[in-house]
Amino acid sequence: MIRHISRLRLTAFRNYASAALDLDARHLVLTGPNGSGKTNLLEAVSVLSPGRGLRGASFETLHQHGAEGGWAVAATVETDDGPADIGTGSLPDGGRRVRVNGANARSIEAMSDYLRVLWLTPAMDGLFSGPAGDRRRFLDRLVTTLIPTHSATVGDFDKAMRQRNRLLDEGGDPRWLTAIEAQMAELGASIHLNRTDSLAHLQALIAESLEDGSFPAARLALTPLLDDIAVPPTSAELETLLAQRWHAARGLDRAAGRTTSGPHRVDLEVIHAQKAMPAALGSTGEQKALLIGLILAHARLVRLRTGIVPFLLLDEIAAHLDPDRRRALFAALDGLETQCFLTGTDAVLFEALEDRAQRISVRDGRLAPA
Repeated sequence: MIRHISRLRLTAFRNYASAALDLDARHLVLTGPNGSGKTNLLEAVSVLSPGRGLRGASFETLHQHGAEGGWAVAATVETDDGPADIGTGSLPDGGRRVRVNGANARSIEAMSDYLRVLWLTPAMDGLFSGPAGDRRRFLDRLVTTLIPTHSATVGDFDKAMRQRNRLLDEGGDPRWLTAIEAQMAELGASIHLNRTDSLAHLQALIAESLEDGSFPAARLALTPLLDDIAVPPTSAELETLLAQRWHAARGLDRAAGRTTSGPHRVDLEVIHAQKAMPAALGSTGEQKALLIGLILAHARLVRLRTGIVPFLLLDEIAAHLDPDRRRALFAALDGLETQCFLTGTDAVLFEALEDRAQRISVRDGRLAPA
């Protein structure tokens, strides 16, 4: 059986006062004009996973303007072990709660036992030529689908780093700085090892399918974590080294007003494998195809490593592909045996899916069969 969302319910989420979808295992195509709420519905599915969803928005901004109470998203996921009810919604303090099968979950990561989520949006079209921070966030999203706790680790590291920067600026207690740097080192080592391990497995899988010409393949690498020395082989050694580096760099970092080295400075390098060319130098179409190929490869990796095929959220992706590439994409989605949500303004773009997809029309936060 294909793991799929059979029921989706939204309450006071973005431009949806309420919405309900009953689905089967086929793909779902959402069509409608710009601004109607197609991406908002994808975002609702994306928050059923660790992190802040496909827009990276703070949770308090997801609430429908003018509505009373908080926002909520609930889904029933059909698995080999039977249906699982998963829900998340806002808390008064700006955070969110998670419920699984009617009970409060101990962590946000509990949702990952039932579904993993990957997405592509128009905002990611310039990923390879844009700021390094965008590529880090993209990489960390990939890692989180393999290691659900990774997102929280990155968030905790960023929080600790902000505390360190503030203490340096204020001339804080050196002992407190040492404690924060030790915490950062533990988190930073975990982040780096999660990234390198995930990339190694993804690169190995991509190398096995270089002859598949449907989408170009990527060669992936991280820029050095440490400019002047190799990364130690164990987590404990890396933690010690990072803590020492940050202690020694306090004067430099105080003058710079930021922490000048660490996993938050690493970049993801992407090469078009068939052309041996940096992805950033490719045409817009080549970069789009390369990104699609990368997401499809990672979805296969998640299936192999976790036994859970990730749900794919593809926002306005078909409009930039020629008919042959669209057919290749739809065939690849079928081969993954997962449920994919696709959006577009023109239903013609999805004709090649034929009866392999359900179709919903979206108008002003209202859903109807297309």
